[in-house]
Amino acid sequence: MKSLKKAILSVVVLVFVLIAIGMTTYTVKPNEAAIILKLGKIDSVVTEPGLHFIVPFIKSVDKVYIGTVRSDIPSSDVITSDKKSMIADNYVLWSVIDPAKYYQTLGATAERAEERIEAAVYNATKNTISARSQDEIIAARGDMLTQLITDAANSDIFDYGISINLAEIKALDLPDDNKNAVYERMISERNNIASSYSAKGNAEAQKIKNDTNKQVSILIANAEREAAKIEAEGEAEYMRILSDAYNDEGKAELYNYMRGLSSMKAIAKEGNTIILDKNSEYARILYGNP
Repeated sequence: MKSLKKAILSVVVLVFVLIAIGMTTYTVKPNEAAIILKLGKIDSVVTEPGLHFIVPFIKSVDKVYIGTVRSDIPSSDVITSDKKSMIADNYVLWSVIDPAKYYQTLGATAERAEERIEAAVYNATKNTISARSQDEIIAARGDMLTQLITDAANSDIFDYGISINLAEIKALDLPDDNKNAVYERMISERNNIASSYSAKGNAEAQKIKNDTNKQVSILIANAEREAAKIEAEGEAEYMRILSDAYNDEGKAELYNYMRGLSSMKAIAKEGNTIILDKNSEYARILYGNP
């Protein structure tokens, strides 16, 4: 009987010890902050992971997740500066940077934080897009728009102890009623650009062709002039050699005789009839009396 009472007492003591330990200690996990409340008011914030002690009854602990959270923002219609309608679909990555302020303003409630973030991102997206034309938005979509929207949204939610790490448009589309018209206009613009490049290329090609033809003509003219010069020099040299070869009376007569035979041969080859005076140069040649 005494053993049973002793065992029950030990169990009761153990339970009280566990309760006491549970009331005097708490654990902080990674990406977590512990808000220490003293009589309902924030006393301190602990972000270091591990086991910590607390004074029971006087102080209590409330935990806040401070890691990165992804939230999708409902798609919304936005109007560009040239009055064109577009549909923006955003998502955000956000986190708690000031747990105390987050607790004081939003009660450390993620749903309330997402409501503020949704409104801030919508306003930032609307203001960013409304300041630009549709063509500028289409050309700038990407990192530049993301940074502009993120910065603008952060300025609206900073007082809540939260920060938007990234506010990105995951889809930026056109309403169905004007999507085809915009696509056709974009195709037309691209075709005009292609035609312009083609025309410039053809003009440049023709210029190169004209320059090449001009250079070829100059080269041919120079070559012909040089050839004519060389030919004239050759003829002059030929005549000089002949003059040297027949510079006495005997050689001159032989030259005249050979030249006469050549001319008669050319005339006879053409099938002509030759009528000669007996005293002519040709007659003397035929009769062997040069």
